[in-house]
Amino acid sequence: MKAVVSDKAAAKSSLAASWRRSMQHHGLDPAERRASERLDRKALDEARGVHERFMLVAGPKLDQLFGLVGSSGCGVLLTDSDGLVLDQRCGDADAAVFRDWGLWPGADWSEAREGTNGIGTCLAEQRRVTIHRDDHFFARNIGMSCMDAPIFGPDGAIVGALDVSSARADQTEGFNRLIAATVAQTARAIEADFFRASFPEARIVVGDGDEADASVLVAVDRDDLVIGATRGARRAFHLEAKGALKPRPASDLFGRDEGPSGFEKAERAAVVRALTRADGNVSQAARALGIGRATLYRRMKRLGLGE
Repeated sequence: MKAVVSDKAAAKSSLAASWRRSMQHHGLDPAERRASERLDRKALDEARGVHERFMLVAGPKLDQLFGLVGSSGCGVLLTDSDGLVLDQRCGDADAAVFRDWGLWPGADWSEAREGTNGIGTCLAEQRRVTIHRDDHFFARNIGMSCMDAPIFGPDGAIVGALDVSSARADQTEGFNRLIAATVAQTARAIEADFFRASFPEARIVVGDGDEADASVLVAVDRDDLVIGATRGARRAFHLEAKGALKPRPASDLFGRDEGPSGFEKAERAAVVRALTRADGNVSQAARALGIGRATLYRRMKRLGLGE
């Protein structure tokens, strides 16, 4: 008989693994009471400069997410891949609390620094997590709940984490699950927008994948070569897991015909696009294609395209 492991059991197992890492690998003591530390303004500005484009893309999504959860006393944080808080949103009435908790730009929320916590554990395990109150490693952090999702860059590597945290004692695990789903959707939207911004001249093809939390996007250049893919697309199409992609014909990924028929289809598509953009004006379409009007007529006839 096949054993069935519940989601709750899997979560507990993952939590136990994070606690072990905190104690055995990072050498932390859960009773330790050291104060949170933050980078000074200069160091924080330098870190933000490295991630300027990422932050620019993510900013509007942070605003939208905060608009949904801010009224319930939650704060929204964006970190880099090391757990450094780059950006944050919180209500004026909650600012002092979040600053005291260390949920503030410049703070380090890696597992190495804070043990089991939403941001650090999300980054360590590269998956969405919810760390509710006493799931936290340090006793001083058990008053908060944290819902996190990873964000992957256009090279397939993790670029940061999106976090919603709350220090409200009345926040339930059921409410946390609702927030966690919204955090995952927002992280995926940031990932997709960041990918598009990284390939501004390319055609972006959207695909379906088995992973609900992964964006499946492929960047195709003007020669129909695949030049970029999100982490979800890399997995779906069995491409390089990380780093720059080796350019390959889009037909190799999407299962189109190869050989002369494939070239014929590509040529037909290019001619149709040119004619459409020119509102059917053959002379204008020919100029756009860089060929003579007579040549275009011959190609249209061969391709079965009427004037």
